[in-house]
Amino acid sequence: MLQLNYSGFSLEAGTDEAGRGCLCGPVVAAAVILPTDFTHPFLNDSKQLSEKKREEVRPFIEQNALAFSVSFVWQQEVDEINVLQASITGMHRAISGLKIIPEFIIVDGNKFRVYKKIPHETIVKGDAKYLSIAAASVLAKTYRDEYMAKIHQEFPMYNWAKNKGYPTKEHRDGIRKFGATVHHRKTFRLLPAQVKLKL
Repeated sequence: MLQLNYSGFSLEAGTDEAGRGCLCGPVVAAAVILPTDFTHPFLNDSKQLSEKKREEVRPFIEQNALAFSVSFVWQQEVDEINVLQASITGMHRAISGLKIIPEFIIVDGNKFRVYKKIPHETIVKGDAKYLSIAAASVLAKTYRDEYMAKIHQEFPMYNWAKNKGYPTKEHRDGIRKFGATVHHRKTFRLLPAQVKLKL
């Protein structure tokens, strides 16, 4: 059973990101402040939910949250600042997009930078422990998946609609055969070391 609150502050924001381990596309982050009476029958860490369940719960989160925000850190910036910094930057941008200033921030994972002197706590596997982080994980994942399905239409040979840019065999076979696209992260090892890739 996921908990609603960590800090005791009623305006507690949960934040999470999606896409860190992908070879292409943006890192997408979300931040969510839920009301103190929020409940949902199956909201959980987005990785524990099917795509259908995530799509079902997303509008419920958006309609019932006190505030939510989603931000995209594009692959060029991921290459410039590295993927960990991109994740934290994305979460900061998502928090700054909230229409309510949170009193406390809970963060999935174990790395974060102070945001505007607002107290925070990093929570490993927080998306499976706290509803607001789980809600943020669902928004980050569904917005990112939607974008990957869109760019799949332009580059169907990598099957991003299915693999979402993760390093699956099919995705790597596509890179091997067709090379890298503008959407690929140039600082990531797109293929195993023994395979030379023309970028």
